[in-house]
Amino acid sequence: MLRPLSTWRRVTTAATVLALAVTGLLASGTAPADAASAAWTPKPAPMTTPWTDQVPVDNPLPEYPRPQLTRPDWANLNGIWDFAVTSRDAGQPSSFGEQIRVPFAPESALSGIQRKITENDKLWYKRTFTVPSGWSGRRVQLNFGASDWETTVWVNGQQAGAVHRGGYDSFSYDITPLLNSGATNTIVVSAYDATQTGGQAVGKQRIQDITPHAGRSIFYTATSGIWQTVWLEPTAAARVTRLDMVPNLQDNTLRVTVRAAGADGASAKVTVSNGGTQVGSATGTVGQQFSVPVPNARLWTPEDPFLYDVTAELSGSAGADRVGSYAGMRSIAVRNVNGVQRPVLNGSFVFQSGTLDQGYWPDGLHTAPTDAALRYDLQKHKDLGFNMVRKHIKVEPQRWFYWADRLGLLVWQDMPAMDSGKSPSAAARTQWENEYRAIIDEHRSSPSLILWVNQNEGWGQYDQARIADMVKSYDPSRLVDNMSGVNCCGAQDGGNGDVVDNHNYVGPGNTPTEPVRASVLGEYGGLGIRVSGHEWYPGGGFSYEDQPSLSALNDRLVGLLDGIRENSLPAGGLSAAVYTQITDVENEANGLLTYDRQIVKVEEARVRAANQALITASRTVGPTVKLPVEQYVSIRVTTPGHTDHYLRHQDGLGFTEVVNSGSTALLKEDATWKVKPGLANRLCYSFESRNYPGEYLRHREFRVRRDANESSTLYKEDATWCPVQGSGGVRLSASGFPRQYLRHINAELWLAQQGGTHTWDNPASFVPDTTWAISAPWAP
Repeated sequence: MLRPLSTWRRVTTAATVLALAVTGLLASGTAPADAASAAWTPKPAPMTTPWTDQVPVDNPLPEYPRPQLTRPDWANLNGIWDFAVTSRDAGQPSSFGEQIRVPFAPESALSGIQRKITENDKLWYKRTFTVPSGWSGRRVQLNFGASDWETTVWVNGQQAGAVHRGGYDSFSYDITPLLNSGATNTIVVSAYDATQTGGQAVGKQRIQDITPHAGRSIFYTATSGIWQTVWLEPTAAARVTRLDMVPNLQDNTLRVTVRAAGADGASAKVTVSNGGTQVGSATGTVGQQFSVPVPNARLWTPEDPFLYDVTAELSGSAGADRVGSYAGMRSIAVRNVNGVQRPVLNGSFVFQSGTLDQGYWPDGLHTAPTDAALRYDLQKHKDLGFNMVRKHIKVEPQRWFYWADRLGLLVWQDMPAMDSGKSPSAAARTQWENEYRAIIDEHRSSPSLILWVNQNEGWGQYDQARIADMVKSYDPSRLVDNMSGVNCCGAQDGGNGDVVDNHNYVGPGNTPTEPVRASVLGEYGGLGIRVSGHEWYPGGGFSYEDQPSLSALNDRLVGLLDGIRENSLPAGGLSAAVYTQITDVENEANGLLTYDRQIVKVEEARVRAANQALITASRTVGPTVKLPVEQYVSIRVTTPGHTDHYLRHQDGLGFTEVVNSGSTALLKEDATWKVKPGLANRLCYSFESRNYPGEYLRHREFRVRRDANESSTLYKEDATWCPVQGSGGVRLSASGFPRQYLRHINAELWLAQQGGTHTWDNPASFVPDTTWAISAPWAP
């Protein structure tokens, strides 16, 4: 059916283009719904978000889709397309018996199809359009934000360029030679998506029933075919295809590479502005990096996410293609801060506190129903005091990155994983790496994006070290994480990159520190509670630790954040932590928000205060507390009235007892310990028994005892203590359980937590009971 593009608009200045593009006012789209589209209806979503019913039929997601490369004219092809499903090897069908609302995947309710798609199916899309008369004499580009996975495009019966393979990167075709001038044009698109059966990058997509069902799966309903905006734009024959922008704070310049087509050897002029006032300008050769001065640069930070306006214009015989963009001036690196490797933003360390953001929607699956919805999750991060977000094995549309850039959130971007538990084939590896480079190219100029996460928990893992080196070489302006969750699930650490990344549920615990890489916690938390009336499958939700009430959830979450602030940050050397997760997803009920975004489960002000306290503390964090390594010490009680008591072992258990010059030699030996580097963390310590070499002070089921070294990871964690400065001594927190301290009570030694529910957590004299003086050894 014919859907003329009668509402395209033209804006004359780059600054206006950018302003309208990012606010959603520049929206060239299809005409009002015709009779066929008026007959189309969405399917009922398993859960409705606040935006489910706000999606236009013929012009969904009308905002300009590419904020970092804007032009004044464009036409949105989102809306109702004819649709058919055939067997995977079939050719184009003779008829298209259904209709789908693009860009929502056919598995989703918002598409109007809501049907499972398998590896045996091929999707077919069809629509017609006319080219606006105002575009005469220019080239016409057909752009796809993303289509999963193997996509072929025909215009008026002729294939438009090569088949595109990849589910998360954008692609375009110059369709000018294929157009019928001044007449109706027909686009046909086929998409084949084998999901986890095909070997490609799939993230958490799995072929499964689309109706809610019971289960404890951390994998979700697949998204097949077109799932981001499809649109047309007219360009000059010589056109800018990408702006690669890297801020350099050392010389206050923006280093720019103008990528272009049909403009070999041409020059390009790039101008940086602030509120309409030019800041700097420079001219360079297309395809070569050159520097644009940005004097007295206003730095981009989460607290002040300032963006400069950028324009780029081709000059000379190449023509006068002009595009608008934006940039943020910031740097990211890892350096030594008070003896600990830390990530530094603009030269200063600030703790990165974020959440795991999976980017799924109950009505649109991979596709947020509206741009306001896309922004909402990021805004909630800010409302809750987080300064970072880890986009978990999914890549969002460019407008998501724009909102992260504008709102001020540091972004860790995962490369979507191949299927877990499999060794990828050579062809799959080549495709995965090609898609990864395309994703880097697409988002390399976003100031919010500071870290690439290559692989996760060993899913489809291979060549970790080589890939980390490849990514670092391809984008040296950002940090690289070779493997998130190196301690989990058979994952193997490549040993390189900029960070070492553990997962710890519930945690938070500590990631062992290293001399070169910064220590981060790629996942922790997972606290959950089901909210009646807001469950994907009622009664089916699960978490890593169910909470009995919303108040308990708040207390536990704030306790985890406080534990990081009090112990993991200053004592354990932790520099970043990612809480699981911002929203529930299908049967996972461990979100801070429900899956439908209707309920915020936690007290925003209280969580925000805890995050702000953590971030503020990181700005002034000093050196870690130092103990005399490889020397004998005795550990004295500081509780008033008991300061003649010392920590000792007896029959394998830990106690406190009076020790003085008249005590037996055995008691003095039992009360003497050799300080060793922490078995699980070099910034912390382990205490080896003097008279039982090889046996260490450790906690087990809360009781503290002397046990032989089992060499297991768990033993090393349990036998590692991280000191924080206390009043009149040091407090020794468990390496794996921040906020849980070595405590004496009734002469027994326990791992205790203030506010805990056990008898040994008794609040009476809790702080002095958990404060110890490191003294000269009774048995040197």
